[in-house]
Amino acid sequence: MTLAETLSTSPPVALTRRTLGGGEGAWIVGGAVRDAASGRKVTDLDLAIAGDQAVAAKAIAREGQGHAFELSAEFATWRAVAADRSWQVDVTALRGETIEADLAARDFTLGAVAVPLDGGETIDPHNGLADLERGVLRAVGERSFADDPLRLLRAARLAADLGLEVDRDTLALARSEAARAGEPAGERQLAELRHLVGGPDPLRGLALLDELGVTAAVLPELEALRGVEQGPNHHLDVHGHTLAVLERTLEVEADLERFAGARATEVRELLDEPLAEEMSRGTALRFGAILHDVGKPATRSERDGFVGFVGHDSEGAEIVAALCGRLRAGQRLTRHLQGLTLHHLRLGFLVHEAPLAPRRVHEYLRATEPVAADVTLLTVADRLSARGGSPLASDEAIEAHLNLAREMLAAALDWRRDGPPQALVRGDELAAELGIAEGPELGKLLAELEAAQYAGEVKTREEAIDRARRVRG
Repeated sequence: MTLAETLSTSPPVALTRRTLGGGEGAWIVGGAVRDAASGRKVTDLDLAIAGDQAVAAKAIAREGQGHAFELSAEFATWRAVAADRSWQVDVTALRGETIEADLAARDFTLGAVAVPLDGGETIDPHNGLADLERGVLRAVGERSFADDPLRLLRAARLAADLGLEVDRDTLALARSEAARAGEPAGERQLAELRHLVGGPDPLRGLALLDELGVTAAVLPELEALRGVEQGPNHHLDVHGHTLAVLERTLEVEADLERFAGARATEVRELLDEPLAEEMSRGTALRFGAILHDVGKPATRSERDGFVGFVGHDSEGAEIVAALCGRLRAGQRLTRHLQGLTLHHLRLGFLVHEAPLAPRRVHEYLRATEPVAADVTLLTVADRLSARGGSPLASDEAIEAHLNLAREMLAAALDWRRDGPPQALVRGDELAAELGIAEGPELGKLLAELEAAQYAGEVKTREEAIDRARRVRG
């Protein structure tokens, strides 16, 4: 079966052919061709057309009962997407007067292959299909990275996702332009990092960023962790530990039955849930693993042979906010990642109190909301990665942490499903009963009553009001 015949079985290809009347002057390019050649299902279509990309995208969206929008004014690209997001078609104006000129301006040879939308011979002037078969990622030309430095990130992402080796000349070319990797707009960098971190092999993706020499330009916060030595709880420096935490996070994802017990299915649903910036909570958790210790270089101290990082959680949260600002991440993602960084130590401080009193569980859930379940999973990966020689790194200490994490994870899932206890008495009613005005004192009383109710210490309105009176003295 030819590539054109393989692509013809794809729903978005059939839709696009139907919409554009056969497709003269339009070519399927990029990832769709690569996926078809690799035997993957094609649901996302890249289209290069000689006509008006906005008109074509809007027509495809109408025919498919979806919607269309401008994806990039700079690159003359519109996107048509299904209402249920089951397919999408990116339509780009032809770069140059011919399809061959368009392909010559593309990034890598495996993406510089075109198949006429209306069928016909594959156009492969740069031997991209042969490179794909050999498992090699090769730049189309010497100006590939100079023309668009975002391709430096894309090289790492594609090579990691597809299991490719970077061509030697391409590697040298990338290194010569590596310092420019941070130049593209932040949201474009974030999109590539999202795919890399959320892809099938994020560890290799990060290693490739190092190999290409671009980590310092794109993620200087990660680069700064190299060589930052730690205390006896750890057997690795902060950079090595960070990569180990990411590796353990992947392990947790793959074996939720072990780490979440009977609640594994609910945790899987949580991780699959969309969060922000087209990122799932699971991908955000991986980012949390990468960023959780970024505050350590700025807070490292050593005295009498003891190494400490006091305040690295709060310092790290500030660094995460700056990083997200640089990448133009939205508030929801920024706050989520900040929460993971800020609270990643909390559960560890509670292990010696296990089994926890209900009030302590409530305190943890309130403090870490809305990332209680997510950050609990992060503490598991973090704890599994600290394998130094101190008693806190012993197998017994780690198992105690894992046991508490399972219990807290269940509590966090219940809280997420049910919310806090429904108040036994409203704030205005309590203020009237006690003869106080609304303000900080009333807020503290209501917080105390919620904790007492969660712990089962008060069960009726009268008991709640009586508790409030006694707390006031």
